[in-house]
Amino acid sequence: MSSEERSTGGTGEATIPGWGSVEFGRRLGLKALGATAAVGGIAALTSASAASAATKSSTIKIGYVTPKTGALADFAGPDNFVLSLIRSSSHFSKGMTIGGKKYKLEITVKDSQSNPSVASQVTTELIQSTGVDLIVTSSAPETTIPVSAVCEAAHIPCLSTVCPWEGWWVGVNPKNTIGPAGNAVGSPPKYCSMFFFGVPEFVECFLPMWNKVQKQTNANTVYAAMFPNDADGNAFAAAWPPTLGAISSAQKGSTWTEVFGGAYTDITSDFTTMIQTFKTGSGGKSCDFFINCPLPPDFNTFWKQASQQGWKPKLATVAKVMLFPTDVYALGALSNNVATDCWFSPNAPYKSSLTGMTANAFAAKYQTVAKSQWVQSMGSTYSLFEIVIEALKKVKNPHDRQAVAHALSQVNYDGMCGPLNFAAKTNPAKGIGIIKPVGIQWKPGSTSLVGHKKYSWSPWVVDNTLNPHIPIQAKLEPTNS
Repeated sequence: MSSEERSTGGTGEATIPGWGSVEFGRRLGLKALGATAAVGGIAALTSASAASAATKSSTIKIGYVTPKTGALADFAGPDNFVLSLIRSSSHFSKGMTIGGKKYKLEITVKDSQSNPSVASQVTTELIQSTGVDLIVTSSAPETTIPVSAVCEAAHIPCLSTVCPWEGWWVGVNPKNTIGPAGNAVGSPPKYCSMFFFGVPEFVECFLPMWNKVQKQTNANTVYAAMFPNDADGNAFAAAWPPTLGAISSAQKGSTWTEVFGGAYTDITSDFTTMIQTFKTGSGGKSCDFFINCPLPPDFNTFWKQASQQGWKPKLATVAKVMLFPTDVYALGALSNNVATDCWFSPNAPYKSSLTGMTANAFAAKYQTVAKSQWVQSMGSTYSLFEIVIEALKKVKNPHDRQAVAHALSQVNYDGMCGPLNFAAKTNPAKGIGIIKPVGIQWKPGSTSLVGHKKYSWSPWVVDNTLNPHIPIQAKLEPTNS
């Protein structure tokens, strides 16, 4: 696809004519529903769910679908540790009383293999064979959208996280869409809820860092946009320019010009043409800023080739990648001052709603037990089960699918990822809880953490514009001088 330049400043309103590109998210949902035909279709799943609910079992069965293997496996790296803490917490180890009856809680884990088809398949197995009362799922559209779509159709309560809400919204209900202002249009799911954030929060997280580096270096307000042809990439490609323009305009900021490198296929080996496009830039000005939401292998390949070919933007901001130490160590020195979003940080003033364990102690214990560096996804995985407990406290019968689903969509609490209110009027739609991320950069050395082993690289909080409750740890610096 050829490059495209788009002016994104001074629009005053986020018009998104290209929101049809979240069609990828919608296709993930439709494909998941189609896969159920092999096992009798949604009617069979709904019947199995109803039969399970009617048993009046003293066990609350929770399914957890996660990409333990495949391209997104890093997200699930902390799963075993997190689940051990969840299972040892009081509600899970001793049971909980609901409506005057004592219930034990049981968690069954299924691997999506980072594959949408497998995600829908194992969700079907949880409903038909395990008889789950609800399902929780995490980590990227390739897992969360198929799981949510099948659950919604089968009338199984479902809670998901780590997926931009825009793709999830159209994936769970194919009739839904995104309006001209980037708003959710359509009907909220009846059985599914989610918490994370969307393109506006990414912009509000990254734009302050762009503005500061632009002033520090007198950089061009021309940015390189590199988005893959997948659910995340298509959503970003359509939403980033108008959302950036609207927010920057509202703040009376700079007019930003995008140089679009064109959608590319996941796991691409040669980005030379795209890199040359970014070096050429727009109007005689090279691209001094960079935005993408790639799979880790693609960013590794691209970033090494960009350095070799002499394209070194003043600030690189990426989503979906550089969330994990494995990404960073694979790049070595090229990781220095690459920025990304952060939704769980050990220096946040948050704690578990289940045990009172602080975010700092949580991360430190993980490093001691797992002998590995903490990662962001451990916080959101933990919060999945916190929210389930909050919802179960509000129902009289945990086998009442509608009651549990409604309770999930109304949760308002403080937990490991901070305050979350699924019913807040500022949310895109009912049942979508928004986390406020902060900006981090990877820098040499270890951040302050109780019981912290010394690591060569660590994520440092460098901008807290969107969430001032989380302290800044280091100075924001250009990725390349």
